[in-house]
Amino acid sequence: MKLFDVYPLYDVNIVKGDGCRVWDDKGQSYLDLYGGHAVISIGHCHPHYVEVLSAQLGRLGFYSNSVINRLQEELAERLGKACGYEDYQLFLINSGAEANENALKLASFYNGRSRVLSASKAFHGRTSLAVEATDNPKIIAPINANGHVTYLPLNDLDAFRMELAKGDVCAVIVECIQGVGGIRLATPEFMQGLRRACDETGTVLICDEIQCGYGRSGKFFAHQHLDVQPDLITVAKGIGNGFPLGAVLISPKFVPVYGQLGTTFGGNHLACAAALAVLDVMEREKLVENAERTGRFLMEGIRALQLPHVVEVRGRGLMIGIELDVPYKEIRSKLLFEEHCFTGCSGTNVLRLLPPLCLSEAEAADFLQRLERVMKY
Repeated sequence: MKLFDVYPLYDVNIVKGDGCRVWDDKGQSYLDLYGGHAVISIGHCHPHYVEVLSAQLGRLGFYSNSVINRLQEELAERLGKACGYEDYQLFLINSGAEANENALKLASFYNGRSRVLSASKAFHGRTSLAVEATDNPKIIAPINANGHVTYLPLNDLDAFRMELAKGDVCAVIVECIQGVGGIRLATPEFMQGLRRACDETGTVLICDEIQCGYGRSGKFFAHQHLDVQPDLITVAKGIGNGFPLGAVLISPKFVPVYGQLGTTFGGNHLACAAALAVLDVMEREKLVENAERTGRFLMEGIRALQLPHVVEVRGRGLMIGIELDVPYKEIRSKLLFEEHCFTGCSGTNVLRLLPPLCLSEAEAADFLQRLERVMKY
């Protein structure tokens, strides 16, 4: 048997990590400015993280959600305090797509409606309704194209209001910083107007914080830059620093009903231990503040270089897009194979930077030198 050929792969086999650096099987080190799709929040192989997971595995790796798991309760309490949503409820699952699936299901149970508004260029996952809410027809199979979702331009408040006024919309789901969509930022005016329109029409507002949340933007959640409070918040990626984990933060206005939601592996003992270790490190090392500070240094540094082919640098914290007037492919390959630096991409012409939140200014300065060498080649 061989692997199903789903991904185009770079010929690099990563076998070790430490902080913002990884090594391949030939001993070559790489500066990681991508964090494995924004998953690595506190850095690769953080000693505290390794210690906590190892100790938990020595006690108990898994038992079902049919019994009390005090680690889940501790995580809910700690996360509520860390993000400022202590009165919300926490539902733990395994991934970002699953978080969005359950958020949309909760919204539909809440108001009995089935239509969803999503933003153009949005990405919300690859499962069932989550993929239907993703604006990419190439990954939406016929079985997923059920007509539930209407796509509207991000920041076009009038377009959203017009659809909401019809009174049949279950939920609006939005990334306050679009990741796959090219690091596009929602404006305060749009999000605040959307919040009012949702309130007026009994529509549930969902903020997808899977990539832009968990400290990456320089606040715990990206929507907190915009002075709005969603009804449901979905998280994954950075919550587990590589251990599969997702969650929905649920407004007090939602009342749980036994049987509506469920999960086999969600919130298992190892996953909760990982999430608690992440919060430990984020708090002790002030990684949210570091993301804001180092991200600003990095964006200002890229702009100051005045590099050829750079059209715009945009983002918040350590979620940065470098829009180019040429395809990113050659530049990204040179960064990887000549400068030994991982970066991401969006569309055809945006380099996407999503490093671990522990990235130092020295490491950011190192990346700027590597980027300059490639771009001025």
